[in-house]
Amino acid sequence: MKKSKYSEIKNIFIDTVDTNSFVELESTAFNYQILEESLDKPLKMILLFGKPGTGKSMILNRLYHNLKDSREIHYFDAPILSEKEFLKNIYESMSSQKIPQNMRVNFDGLLKYCQKLRGKREVMFLLDECQLYSEALMEKIRLLSDTRVVKFVITLHKTENEDVIAKEHFKTRIWEVIELKNADIDDLEVYIQKKLLQRGFVEVSNMITKKDIKFIHACTKGNFRETNKFLYIVFNIYEYYDLYKPEKINSTKLSKKILEMAAIKIGYIHD
Repeated sequence: MKKSKYSEIKNIFIDTVDTNSFVELESTAFNYQILEESLDKPLKMILLFGKPGTGKSMILNRLYHNLKDSREIHYFDAPILSEKEFLKNIYESMSSQKIPQNMRVNFDGLLKYCQKLRGKREVMFLLDECQLYSEALMEKIRLLSDTRVVKFVITLHKTENEDVIAKEHFKTRIWEVIELKNADIDDLEVYIQKKLLQRGFVEVSNMITKKDIKFIHACTKGNFRETNKFLYIVFNIYEYYDLYKPEKINSTKLSKKILEMAAIKIGYIHD
């Protein structure tokens, strides 16, 4: 059976936090530099926040992989919603000891353990999706950060009221607040081109005009997750035509009709 090149191209746009899919943009490079430099400051917590799809998880993942061989750093890529499991994971990560399943970590004991390490170690924890943690657990994270042995980098979704961020105990303890935003048209163009060029699809990158980028941006608002979803569907449609109706597609420019079909399918525009 004939294999379409668009099968591979569409998979470039599967939304993932794999470091191999990281795309360096001026804005992301700037935010990453601020984040890495913040780790050397005498702070307790660092906050990354932004709307879903703005790249928070990707930056955390990149930070972990860049520093894991040189610093004591741990990455919780998925929220641990059970307080018992969360404290157990913190202690096991710091002590390199396995806690039996039927035992639990006493929080006061964990605090004392951290306090004894002050001046001897600094352990960093990267916590993703912290908006899912309970207020009680966030308070324990705050208290652990007060020991100045455990430093947290946390991500939160930007919401309308941002009540978690506004709480007094975070205002006084977060040193660095880094807000991630959707890409503008120019950044989105670079993002799409780099994703294609990294995999060697120069001719496909050349198919996409500034007008196409403006249409994609109008649909996705420059959100990376939405852009990935949109282009996955665009090239999924291309794959179908390439396999069954190749005479219907032009390999030198992106089809406006297919862009509109994908936008209708997702619900960005209505037919």
